[in-house]
Amino acid sequence: MTKAKSYIYPMVILGILFFVFGFITWVNGVLIPYFQICLELTNFQSLLVAFAAYIAYFFMAIPSAWILKYTGYKKGMVIGLVVMALGTALFIPAAFARTYVLFLTGLFITGTGLALLQTAANPYVAIIGPAESTAQRIGFMGIANKTAGILSQRILGAIFLLNADSIVNSIESASPAEKAAILDEYVLKVVNPYLVITGILLLLALMVYLSKLPEISESEETDDEAGATKSSILQFPYLVLGVVALFMAGGCEVIPIDGIILYSRSMNIPLQESRHFAEYTLYAMLVGYVLSTVLIPKWISQQYALKYCAIAGLLLITSAYVSEGLISIYCLIGTGFGAAMLWGTIWGLAIRNLKKFTKLGSALLLMSVIGGGIFPLIFGSIIDWNPSSPQRSLLVLIPCYAFLFYYAVWGYKKTTWRKMAQEAEERPVLL
Repeated sequence: MTKAKSYIYPMVILGILFFVFGFITWVNGVLIPYFQICLELTNFQSLLVAFAAYIAYFFMAIPSAWILKYTGYKKGMVIGLVVMALGTALFIPAAFARTYVLFLTGLFITGTGLALLQTAANPYVAIIGPAESTAQRIGFMGIANKTAGILSQRILGAIFLLNADSIVNSIESASPAEKAAILDEYVLKVVNPYLVITGILLLLALMVYLSKLPEISESEETDDEAGATKSSILQFPYLVLGVVALFMAGGCEVIPIDGIILYSRSMNIPLQESRHFAEYTLYAMLVGYVLSTVLIPKWISQQYALKYCAIAGLLLITSAYVSEGLISIYCLIGTGFGAAMLWGTIWGLAIRNLKKFTKLGSALLLMSVIGGGIFPLIFGSIIDWNPSSPQRSLLVLIPCYAFLFYYAVWGYKKTTWRKMAQEAEERPVLL
């Protein structure tokens, strides 16, 4: 009981930070169609929003681990929030110039700050309590994250996409000069919200700096489950396979949010209706996170939760592929329920027992988040290439869920590469 009480205070602070993660991250689902209209972009080009945000994790995760080695978790979180504020502030000159490159640069800088912040926050959540309840604690963080995402969709969606259909119709019949004037005015809707967001990020940086968030020191000795000392991060197969699994999970989590409005528009569903679909996916994820905090690990283990989510994902994506219109969209929305549990279960299975390698292991896992930027680009490209059959874009998620099933059943158990090689040699050859 004492131990449980000891991490309530840091969990509250971290919950606030994860709320910020969610608000900043999931607003991309609104920014993508918004930029597509005001900057006149293709599906592929507009989904560079997700790519710019997530590629920062790939480049900054390892440097973030190095920074945290010298700053510690708390100061690292403060630096991350300040860097995020610099990125969101860049939206203001980008809007006045109506320049996509500046917007993407701002998203990359914001992602850089998020990478540092999450390299600190995720392992902090993982190691501050018992390993078997990691998914449960991350579930609580997920509730904060997705609640913020729903609010960002509701608030900023109403600002950025309200009357978007009428704007699209008006520019179709406008002269080049009239079109430029309409779009110049439309893009400025982003200015005031991002001024407020920048100020909030700076206030949060001050709050964390003044907080009494305790530091956590990892042991200098790292033993695997068999007790053998490890000298390299690559000697943890379940971590390496977990990195691949989290890469795949990025596509499963991001496409139903950031890509669903574009997917809906490809089916000729008006923006006034389709702008709510990303919010519905976040509601499904919120329910998934709430259930994960209740069920894991008391009623179901992390690995079994991951396995069932992978199976459900395969069934729903297949159903979305063979159906049309709103039925296909609702199947895609339904994947959000299981996608909510992917991050916490994979993280809990992959980060366990790393000790002195915890920060580096966390960094490698965060690098894999680039999957959330790559898979949507493939998704958008397929829609551009096959506008008459957008369901084909969903096939990109089938191998993702298949690998997640492998990791949940076999991959998480691998503690040595030698054992994996022996199993491969002993496996009978099927002719």
